[in-house]
Amino acid sequence: MKDKKGKVTGIGGIFFKCQDPDKMKSWYSEHLGMATDQYGSMFESRNINNPDQINYLQWSTFKEDTKYFDPSKKQFMINYRVENMEALVEQLKQEGVTVVDKIEEYEYGKFVHIMDPEGNKIELWEPVDSGFRENGE
Repeated sequence: MKDKKGKVTGIGGIFFKCQDPDKMKSWYSEHLGMATDQYGSMFESRNINNPDQINYLQWSTFKEDTKYFDPSKKQFMINYRVENMEALVEQLKQEGVTVVDKIEEYEYGKFVHIMDPEGNKIELWEPVDSGFRENGE
């Protein structure tokens, strides 16, 4: 059952800027054994509250001049898995948190970006984890 109040439920992704994203993905693959593709690497874990459910964490490299992290000037951005996105965004607005954009929805979930007090852009993601499996499971 979804909590009526929105909240973070885990880490959904780790993103960082680098000079050569493809070279970095290759390095991580070669030296640390990470299976990478055009987006980076996907990690699977089990939902502790529902062990039959697989959760995903996306690790991605971005070109150092990417605008995706704007308005933050930081090298890293964390993506947090959330539940009840609309309620959480409304709550954050009421609390004076900067919400950078509007909620966008894709087949693999809803996304919105906020800023923390030190200028770190944070990506919030209400996932549809089944969207990552080829057979939709």
